[in-house]
Amino acid sequence: MSSTPTFATCDLCDAHKNDGSGSFRVLPPVLRDFGAVRRFSGPVVTVKCFEDNTPVKAAVESPGEGRVLVVDGGASLRRALLGGNLGAAAARNGWAGVVIDGCVRDVAELAACQVGIRALASMPLPTERRNEGLRDLAVQIQGVWVRPGDWLYADEDGVVVSDHALMA
Repeated sequence: MSSTPTFATCDLCDAHKNDGSGSFRVLPPVLRDFGAVRRFSGPVVTVKCFEDNTPVKAAVESPGEGRVLVVDGGASLRRALLGGNLGAAAARNGWAGVVIDGCVRDVAELAACQVGIRALASMPLPTERRNEGLRDLAVQIQGVWVRPGDWLYADEDGVVVSDHALMA
């Protein structure tokens, strides 16, 4: 496991606040922190699914290699896309973090997982597995575009995304 990243999203925002190109984006402050790791970053892998976590399960059960899984769950508050078992799989398989525009469950279990986890809320109801969803496409998280290969940085102050690595 790598050590805690030394960036600060506030510093990144200060450095890029006048970037009008769209290459630097800030996610709205609606995501709650659920994992044991508060500060994480890495290249983005995307998944789009609605109330079916089949592609989330497939992703976190594959090698994470320090990447961040960004899940466009359509902001659904009706089903949880990640729970304790999948959170543990993400940690075990080397994902730096999981950011979900949707819900999680098993909050106490997620709090013990050594991975960054951000989501809108907790919801005890699981998904229905219909084997639906897409991977590796541009998604919108709370109206902000996130693309595969972007870099995501999350800490106690928020979440920012860039089309390239901002830290060495």
